[in-house]
Amino acid sequence: MEASPEAPGPWYLALLGFAEHFRTSSPPKIRLCVHCLQAVFQFKPPPRVEARTHLQLGSVLYRHTKNSELAQTHLEKAWLISQQISQFEDVKFEAASILSEFYCQQNLVDSAKPVLRKAIQISQQTPYWHCRLLFQLAQLHALEKDLVSACDLLGVGAEYARVMGSEYTRALFLLSKGMLLLMERKLSEVHPLLTLCGTIVENWQGNPIQKESLRVFFLVLQVTHYLDAGQVKSVKPCLKQLQQCIQTISSLNDDEILPTNPAALFHWLPKEHMCVLVYMVTVMHSMQAGYLEKAQKYTDKALMQLEKLKMLDSSPILSTFQVILLEHIIMCRLVTGHKATALQEISQGLYCISVNCMDNAEAQFTAALQMTTHQELWTFIVTNLASVYIREGNRHQELFTLLERINPDHNFPVGSHCLRAAAFYIRGLLSFFQGRYNEAKRFLRETLKMSNAEDLNRLTACSLVLLGHIFLVLGNHRESNNMVVPAMQLASKIPDMSVQLWSSSLLKDLNKACGNTMDAHEAAQMHQNFSQQLLQDHMAACSLPEHNLISWTDGLPPVQLQPQNGPTTSLASLL
Repeated sequence: MEASPEAPGPWYLALLGFAEHFRTSSPPKIRLCVHCLQAVFQFKPPPRVEARTHLQLGSVLYRHTKNSELAQTHLEKAWLISQQISQFEDVKFEAASILSEFYCQQNLVDSAKPVLRKAIQISQQTPYWHCRLLFQLAQLHALEKDLVSACDLLGVGAEYARVMGSEYTRALFLLSKGMLLLMERKLSEVHPLLTLCGTIVENWQGNPIQKESLRVFFLVLQVTHYLDAGQVKSVKPCLKQLQQCIQTISSLNDDEILPTNPAALFHWLPKEHMCVLVYMVTVMHSMQAGYLEKAQKYTDKALMQLEKLKMLDSSPILSTFQVILLEHIIMCRLVTGHKATALQEISQGLYCISVNCMDNAEAQFTAALQMTTHQELWTFIVTNLASVYIREGNRHQELFTLLERINPDHNFPVGSHCLRAAAFYIRGLLSFFQGRYNEAKRFLRETLKMSNAEDLNRLTACSLVLLGHIFLVLGNHRESNNMVVPAMQLASKIPDMSVQLWSSSLLKDLNKACGNTMDAHEAAQMHQNFSQQLLQDHMAACSLPEHNLISWTDGLPPVQLQPQNGPTTSLASLL
């Protein structure tokens, strides 16, 4: 709260000083701060002071009280009065920005849009505010899922920044647009845009932290684009660059010289947030590649960093990061034989499969299908639902309908490499259960080819052990051994307890059939150990109150959840 140059005397400075003192007290004395600011109006101040005081009052009431009606009144007056005053840009555009934010919080989005449009129209001679308001309106459209309008505004912002001579802010607008285009799956537009962004970022010479933050933004988009397509191996060079980039940022001094160009006064994310983001995409990569111990290690590091940040920072993005990280740690728990721990952190869907509750799994996957329009998520759910139908063994018509919609041989609904590989595996699994072994081998070899190409280790392990099972049934012991032994080694490396159980069972039967008594005994002992571990985990999970979540498909959860690690969510992964 700064005094206006036209302040009408010492009374104004005194009231303003008292208001600021009360606002910054520990704890803040907001009621007294408001009283001091309201007292300004008793002196019939000039329009500049009146508008600024309405803005200060509206901001304090909006941020620190529940008196939304009075906050709205002051913010609207600040916006109305300031528009009639020339050379009063900071108050004018801050009033428009905060008023629009307030409207959105009150679900009055249709009131926010005209305020922002008017402010954008009259702010073209004020570069900082013009860019900031364009970002704000673009974000509003993005939150409404109107990505076309949001992309148009970001394009306008990029061109404006170019004209104003700020390649840094131009890159921020273009990278933001690229992020939305990725969300829309407009890949034909994404590729040239990212190429342009890469050139701008590499050529721009400016503040080192700003330059590295642009590189992080650019590389995060590239990495997530690869991971979204299931290209786990192809992404490695970009991921390595990203990890090196965040190390560079962490070593840079925070003492910054502010840019001389007002259009460049923006940050993408604080570097502490960027560190967590890089941990998060590393976890996503490790999960897809099947490096579950590595995924758990980086998740623990990221969650520890998040806990420290949340003590000082209430930014909503930190909660989003935490939820995504918890999703992935839950997937790890389910695969590595820690269902009880996963359930306490809370998961559903494939948890039901892991405890053989097929009816519940079907109900939850079906409910999830009705809640999403996201094509990749829809395909992911359908793939898992198909695995439920196969295991139930009596849902032939429903299964046939699903498989027609995720046929990996033609018209597969999404471009994801790993989802297509998983669809081949599902076909192979079905053919195995139907006794069509040659057809099963064809599908599984396709899965192996795709999973090996992109280091999808869990799919590789599952395909190898299923092929080993087929060769054992066909009496081809040598080929069976060639499949099962590497499957066991890979499953141990991941580690995947269910594949280890399956592999040890096959090794026991295989060695018994070949007359290798000692090896058969050793495999039988391994199988018993894995069985005991999984059974104990199964019993522990089923005894928890959270187990009742298997019957939850709508409304509030049937149990009160009290996780120890903060926000929670669902999802388990076939991949």
